This record gives sequence, structure tokens and C-alpha cells, in this order.
Amino acid sequence: MVPLSFAGHDFRALAAGALYWPARRALLVADLHFEKASWFAVRGQMLPPYDSIATLSDVTALVDRTQARELWCLGDSFHDSAGCERLPEAARAMLTALTARLDWRWITGNHDSLMADHCGGTIEEEALIDGLVLRHEADPGDPRPELSGHFHPKLRLRLRGRQVARRCFVATETKLILPAFGALTGGLDAHHPEIVRAVGSGAQALVALEDRLLRFPIAA
Repeated sequence: MVPLSFAGHDFRALAAGALYWPARRALLVADLHFEKASWFAVRGQMLPPYDSIATLSDVTALVDRTQARELWCLGDSFHDSAGCERLPEAARAMLTALTARLDWRWITGNHDSLMADHCGGTIEEEALIDGLVLRHEADPGDPRPELSGHFHPKLRLRLRGRQVARRCFVATETKLILPAFGALTGGLDAHHPEIVRAVGSGAQALVALEDRLLRFPIAA
């Protein structure tokens, strides 16, 4: 975990793409997209049905590592609003164990806006916590400091003749977009016009390593 300051708060950025908030002992993740593989399977595109188990294993490992008491999911936690109903028994057991163990909050996103409470936790459209807005998609018209997801940002670089892509945070003074945490999620280039439009000028792509935070300017 490496220090990341945002809007007067001290966080820890994790290489896995999550954010830890020590003052609240809170873990924040975005875009888990549970049951994405089963959603595609229903439509005839067969994918290995292990994405939810893999993602939940990663979440559990971070909860154990940080000893978090709160967990905030910043939207699109399920690939669709019925995703919780399709969870395999083992995945459901892992998830309900986590929601019983933690103060678990689901911020709804565009994929799971109609999700119902079948797996524990509290469902909210957005939240205002210690002066920070937590929502799924960045609102360019809101001047308040904000944490969000939605865009699955990745930084793509050419190093030694080959293309390298790493999940990244995108940050300005008032916007902080988290990368997608789910095991079966793609990524949008951090320089994409939609990301720039959402956060405004002066943005940086932040790549968290285990021992340092790399910063790369994003051109407007």
C-alpha cells in the first residue's frame, strides 16, 4: 500500500486497484461486475464461470490484509441487476460472509441500478461521507470532491518496444476515479476523451505499485 492524498484525506492505494481509507478503516472498490460470465453464457457466449469466485477471493484477501471494518462498492458490483440471484452457492456463501462481517455499502451503477438486497449490505444511489461524494460515475458539474468508478481506467505505455497496460487511478484536485477491480473487466485508456470530459483538466494517471505511486500526466 502506498500513500495517496486526496481532498485533505489520507488514503492508501493498493496495486490490486482498491483504495484503503485508514481514518475510517474503510476499503473502497469499483466495478466488481460479479456474474459477468453467466450473463454472457445466457446469451450464448460461454466464458469460464469463475469470475465471481476470483473477485471475491481478491476482496477477502484485501479485507484480511487491511482489517477493514467498512467496504464501499462504487457501482456496477454486479454485471446486471439480477446478478446476485445467479451467484453459485460457493460465491454466495463468500459474499454473505463478507457482508455480515463488514459495514458493506453498495453504491448502484448503470449495470446494477435495479439491484435488490439478496446478499446483505446496504444499497444506496450515492453517499456523502466526511465531505467526499461517493458515486458510480463522475459528475463533471459537481464541484465537490468525489470518488467514483465506471470508466475502468488503464494506462497504456510502450516500454522497450512492447505495449504495457496497467490499471490506474485517475485524479484531479476534486475527482478520483478508481480502476475496475473485477476479475473479468476490461479497461478504457486513461487518456480517452470521455475520462477527460468527466474529470476536467490537470488530471493524472496514478499507477500503484507495492512500494511507490507512479504519476503520469493526462493531456486535456
